[in-house]
Formats: sequence, C-alpha cells, structure tokens
Amino acid sequence: MKALLLEGKNQWQNMKVKDIETPTPQKGEILVRNKAAGLNPVDYKTATNGLSAWEYPHILGVDAAGIVEEVGEGVTTIQKGDRVVYHGNMSKKGTFAEYTVTPAHTVSHLPESISFEDGAAVPCAGYTAYQALVRKMHVQPGGTILIHAGAGGVGGFAIQLAKQSGLTVITTASASNHEFVKSLGADYAIDYKQEDFVKKTLELTQGKGVHAVLDTVGRDNATRSLDTLRFNGQIAFIAGPPDITSALDFTKSFSFHQIALGGAHLVDNIEEQQDLALMGQEMFQLIEEGSISTLLEKVVPLEEVPQALNDLSKRHVTGKIVASI
Repeated sequence: MKALLLEGKNQWQNMKVKDIETPTPQKGEILVRNKAAGLNPVDYKTATNGLSAWEYPHILGVDAAGIVEEVGEGVTTIQKGDRVVYHGNMSKKGTFAEYTVTPAHTVSHLPESISFEDGAAVPCAGYTAYQALVRKMHVQPGGTILIHAGAGGVGGFAIQLAKQSGLTVITTASASNHEFVKSLGADYAIDYKQEDFVKKTLELTQGKGVHAVLDTVGRDNATRSLDTLRFNGQIAFIAGPPDITSALDFTKSFSFHQIALGGAHLVDNIEEQQDLALMGQEMFQLIEEGSISTLLEKVVPLEEVPQALNDLSKRHVTGKIVASI
C-alpha cells in the first residue's frame, strides 16, 4: 500500500509517500481501505517529539473514513464493504495511508448521504467538542458559553453544538474570522488580539460571567478564563489545565473537566472506547439532518499533507482540511 511516512522525530515537514506492506487485522480488528483522512494539530504536535510507542518509519493521522476491506476474528458488528469513519489510536500506525487496522468497536457507520471527505473531517475535533459539551459539561438551554479559538476545528464544532443546545455563544477569534464564526452560530466574537476577552465577556454578561468555558488554547488562557465564570460555572480544557489554586473558593464553586479524547484508546475500558463510536453516530445523525456542518474547507492529495500541516501549525486555516486517498 501507499503511505505517507514519518522517518524520525520532527521530520513531519519532510514526509514522503512510499510503498509499504499492507497490515492484517487481528482479533477484534478491521482493515479499512481509507478514502479520506482528516488533518489535526495533534498530528504535527506529536510528530515533533514522537511517542515512545512508535517505530519508524511511522504513519501519522488519527481520523479517517473508508470502506471495510477485511474483518478480523470475532468481529460481528461490522462487515466487509461497510462505510465507516473512526478516530484511531495515535500510538499505532495512523491514517495517512491507503489501509489502516483499527478496533471494530470504535468505528461508526458513515451514512450514504455523507461523503468520505466530510466524514473524515469530523472525529478528532468533532468528538472532542461533543465530549466537552455533551458528555462532560452537560450544557443546558438558556446558558452562556465562552468558546476559545472558534475558527478552529474544535471551536467550530463546539459553536455549532452549543447553538443546537440552546446556548448563547461568545467566542474568541481574529477579526478576519468574525464573519466565519458568526456563520457557525456565534452570537458574539471577541478579537483576542485587540480586546481583553475577560473584560469583554463580563461586559456581555452584565458582570455575571458565563456558565461554561471551553478552552483549546493553553494553561495560561485557561487560567485567565476562570475570571469569566459565574458562580457554579464550569470549564473544559484540552491544551492544559488552569491553575486552580485561587479558584477553589466557596464563593465560586467551579467544576473542571479534562478532555483527552484519544486517551480512551490507551486504557483498559472497552465502554469508553465504544463511546467513541457512539459519539460518532450521534454527531453524524446531526450532520445528516443538516443541524451542523462538518467544517470541511479544503481537500488535498496525500502528497500535500506536510504543507497542509505546516499551514495548520501557523494557524492559517479555518475549518477542516482533509486528505483524499
């Protein structure tokens, strides 16, 4: 099969497509003929230092959609020829290849009405947003949420899901992306380069603060975001936990939620792994209904993935990029 190979640590910008042996599914696994693979910041971030579980050459990529080519022993829920979409285990060989082996119980069926490219755009960013808002924070209609980096993948899905849940949405984004985030459903957009998001959020909430925050930026940003929360507010964080030293206060009563989507692959808990498939089914139902979009902005050939990842790393991208395979 053809695969985009990472030859060593921090070599992701020099990856080339080469021929390697096609993998074989083991018990409980399926072999997927990938038709499209999603690009995510986690790809270049993990590639920079590598993981101890990797053997080089490695294949990056955690998202894909395709057709089941072969099923391993004991697989009964998936059949050869099924259209599927999945979020893979980043410690294993990834999805920037013609074929990938993945556990059968973690994949979702892809509706016929949704293209492989649209399907591959969803898992990592979409499931992360869904897990944060629906599984962890249990957001309720009438609430207000601050979503950081609304023009990105996680932020873009979160804006849409928040509006579907009946929330008022405040988001941070560059001024050039304000029209984009408002098209997704954001009620207010804050230019984080020019405005103090804490001050502006409190202004927009008449000093009360928001019910929830989704931070995708980093520890310092998450810590500052605590000042935007109202009493009994909650924050979900992806890129680093806030400093809660001064936040554990009787007059604040905040809740904190760590979001680590891919961690489900690394623990011995099949129910949490199966929830990856369930979140996918729930999200693709919303997409099929037209309630939310997949954020697909650009499709590139496999050979152009390194350049596209470079664009992602420089934050030159809105929405999602997908590689056609």
